[in-house]
Amino acid sequence: MTAFNQGMMRLYRRSPYQPQFNLQAILTSYLCSFVGIAALAYLTTGTGYPLIAAPFGATAVLVFAVSDSPLAQPRNVIGGNLMGALVSVALVSWFGSDPWVMALAVATTIKVMQLTHTVHPPGGAVALVGVMSGATSEFVLTPVLVGSILLVLCTVVFSHWIPGRPYPKHWI
Repeated sequence: MTAFNQGMMRLYRRSPYQPQFNLQAILTSYLCSFVGIAALAYLTTGTGYPLIAAPFGATAVLVFAVSDSPLAQPRNVIGGNLMGALVSVALVSWFGSDPWVMALAVATTIKVMQLTHTVHPPGGAVALVGVMSGATSEFVLTPVLVGSILLVLCTVVFSHWIPGRPYPKHWI
């Protein structure tokens, strides 16, 4: 066995603590995430409306790679990102974009997501990006709400083509 093959075997060694992916799942996640993010990017450039934000990269990891996770379900994706956007817009309007507001936005978003049962880790990133960019109320609709809905819809569509990978597990 070559050194390369031995190295690959170490990478593929199963761990009870990490999710396991077969080649089909890896290729499917790759293709779906490419198409989902490309759709948002091309819609953004084609329409002139911002439908993509950096946290959607993390959302894509959840919905396309570990779609059975509670954090990747539609309620969490849409609700968590929406909570981050609402919190950031409110805090920017009240306090501006100082560094302490960035911290307050992330902490507040975490608490609000916990209280509303919409925990979605990229929601914290949405809050941070919102404060960093001095977000206004438009940020809530585009890119956050529309972009989140589009990623969920892409995931629903792709899940119908993938045997054994239903999405969503639940809507609410």
